[in-house]
Amino acid sequence: MGNWEFLHAFRIRDKESPVHCLYTSQIVETLLHIISLSTPGHMIRYTRVKSWIILLEVLNKKQTKQKCGSFRLGNLERILYNSNMKLHEPVMLTQVLSVLQPQEGENYLDLTGGYGGHASKVLAATRNYKDSVLVDRDETAVQVLEERFGEKGINIVHEDFCSAAQQLVESGQKFDMILGDFGVSSVQLDNADRGFSFRTDGDLDMRMDVRQVRSADTIVNRARERELAEIFEAYGEVSHGLSLKIARNIVHTRPIKGTEHLASVIAKSFGGYQRRHPATQFFQAIRIMVNDELGMIERTLPILEKLLNPGGRVALISFHSLEDRLVKQYFKADAEKGIESRYKILTKSPLTATHDEIVNNPRARSAKLRGAERR
Repeated sequence: MGNWEFLHAFRIRDKESPVHCLYTSQIVETLLHIISLSTPGHMIRYTRVKSWIILLEVLNKKQTKQKCGSFRLGNLERILYNSNMKLHEPVMLTQVLSVLQPQEGENYLDLTGGYGGHASKVLAATRNYKDSVLVDRDETAVQVLEERFGEKGINIVHEDFCSAAQQLVESGQKFDMILGDFGVSSVQLDNADRGFSFRTDGDLDMRMDVRQVRSADTIVNRARERELAEIFEAYGEVSHGLSLKIARNIVHTRPIKGTEHLASVIAKSFGGYQRRHPATQFFQAIRIMVNDELGMIERTLPILEKLLNPGGRVALISFHSLEDRLVKQYFKADAEKGIESRYKILTKSPLTATHDEIVNNPRARSAKLRGAERR
C-alpha cells in the first residue's frame, strides 16, 4: 500500500458518507479505541477522526462483501499498524502561512515538498500551480506529490534541495515564496525500513535519497574509530570523551546488524537513568552525516536571494541547534551589511510551535521558524 493510498481515506463528514455500510459507527468506535491506546501523535489526531476515518483501501472487493462489523479491534489495529504509515501533519502550518502571506497569482518554491502539507495550503491560496515548483529527494514523497498535484501542471523535482536550487538559478527562475522545512518527516521516522529510528528495528540505512551509495551502514561499520568520534562530536554535539568511548565500543562490537543493535551498544555505554534515550544524539549525528544535511543548508542559503523576486518571502524551519545556527548566522551576516543587505527580517526571534500543536505532534517541540523578505 502506497503512502498516498493510505492518506486517501474514505471521508465521512456530517451526514454524508460514501461508505455504504450499516456498521460505520462500529468502525468509528473501534478506531477511536485504537487511538485512545496510542501515544500522542502515533496514529491519528482525535480531532480529525470525525472528518477523516481511516478505513484504508484494504477494504477490497472481497472484504466489502462482508459485513463491516466483522472488522473487530484486532483486525483493524493490525491493518493500521502494518501499513506503517500515518497522517503527516505539516509542522507550524499557521506560522508558515503568516510569514509567506500567499496571495493569488504568486508562485511558490517548496524546497522540501514532502507529502504536500504546506504546499496544499499555499497553493490553495495562490492557485498558481504551473509556475510553482515542489522539490524532494525522497522517492516516496515524490510519488505522493505526483499523485496529489501532478495533474495540476506543477513542476515536481526529484532532487536534493541544494542541487534543485542551483538548477533553478541556472534556468533563471524566480519565486514570490520559498519554504524550506529541514526536518525528517514523521512518515520516514516511523518506517522501520528506512532505519532512521532506534525505536523499531531496521537496516542501518537513514538515506533520504535511496539512490545514493552512502548509508548509515557505511559509516557505522566502515568508518575508523576517530572518524566516528568526530562525527558524534560535530553533528551530535556530544562531548569529546563520550564520542571516543562510543566510537570505540561500536568498532569493537562490529559488525553492527541493525538499528536496535546499534542503539543497544550505545545504551550500554551509559550508566544509570537517562532522561531521553542515549542513542538520540548519535542517531542524529549519523543521519546528518549520511545525508550531508548541514552542508546542503550551508550551500543553499546564499542561493535563496537569487531565487526570490523583490518582495518575495522565505520561511526556513529547523529542528536542532546546528541547523538553526546556520540560518540565524546567515540572516545576521546579511543584516550587518546595512543598506546593502538583501533581506528584511520578518521574525526577530524564531517562531515556535504552539502548545496545542506540540500536544498533537510532539516532534514539533524543537521546530524553529525564521523568515525574511527580499528587498
